[in-house]
Amino acid sequence: MFFLPEAFGFTPNFLFYLCCMKTGTIKGYLLALIATLAFSNVYIFSKAALNEIHLTQFGVYWFALAVFFSFIYALANKDLKQVAVLSGKQVRILLTLGILEILTTTSFFIAVNTIPDPSITSFLGNMFPVMVTLGGVFILRERFGAIEAIGVVLAIIGAFMISYTGGTSLKTLFIGGTGIVFVNAFFATIATLVVKVHVKTLSPGLLSLNRSLWLLVYSVVMLMVYGQSLVIPFSALKNISIGALLGPFLSIVTVYYSYRYIEASRSAIVQSLKGIFVLIGTFFFFHTFPAQHQFWGGMLTVAGVLLMTLAQAGVFRKKSRKYVVKTPKA
Repeated sequence: MFFLPEAFGFTPNFLFYLCCMKTGTIKGYLLALIATLAFSNVYIFSKAALNEIHLTQFGVYWFALAVFFSFIYALANKDLKQVAVLSGKQVRILLTLGILEILTTTSFFIAVNTIPDPSITSFLGNMFPVMVTLGGVFILRERFGAIEAIGVVLAIIGAFMISYTGGTSLKTLFIGGTGIVFVNAFFATIATLVVKVHVKTLSPGLLSLNRSLWLLVYSVVMLMVYGQSLVIPFSALKNISIGALLGPFLSIVTVYYSYRYIEASRSAIVQSLKGIFVLIGTFFFFHTFPAQHQFWGGMLTVAGVLLMTLAQAGVFRKKSRKYVVKTPKA
């Protein structure tokens, strides 16, 4: 007979581990969790806005607000002083990140716009932490074991279940937008690894502002290319305002700060929990729910990345304890 917490792995050793975590590590996980909660709302509010307006209109307003929030934050934290002393290498890093963010964010919102249910997009997005974990292993030399490998396999199987349509040809095998999500995960992985290496020399506030500026410029150019108007409904503007505060600003800043305390792969895996929050939010906001096989596939991706999280945190390692028996002095 066992208690429910023990059935899910919350053994006394696990609780002891949580209590003994270093302060910096706890801070890193909390920041990653805040980023997860904030980013979960991006799927919902961006989808609500995109249901009313063109993608280029959405981008201009979304990233204009993101620039405003990021600028105020960078100004308050005196991050802008770093601009005057940037080295040539740091400028190239900001330029590289800007290009990567354009590719990453554009593919992300195309996927959100293409796939009807935001929770499906979110579950498929769990390929991002899988790719970050593998990238951390092969590029940053982070640890990787057998249990993490099982988690990777589970996440991939879950992603296949979500996107599978029952078709027989390559064109009809997966739901529309699946390939876009994988492209997004690929570029997001590269950007994450670049940030992880350089976040200690470039402030999170400056990185966030750099990202938003690049995306705003790109959105303005695409707005002119497509010939779209700046006039949008107030309801769309309201959803953009809420989402931009939570997404491009709060989630990005907190996730950048989390990289200072924990490994990139750990922060990214914690973010995989967003699928559950998006699922709940989508149900109450849009009154939709994934098909049964998509739901269980989504849960499988979450289970896979959580397994990777616990393994990398060392929960499954057995540590021997040495007890010293002190005899009273005669």
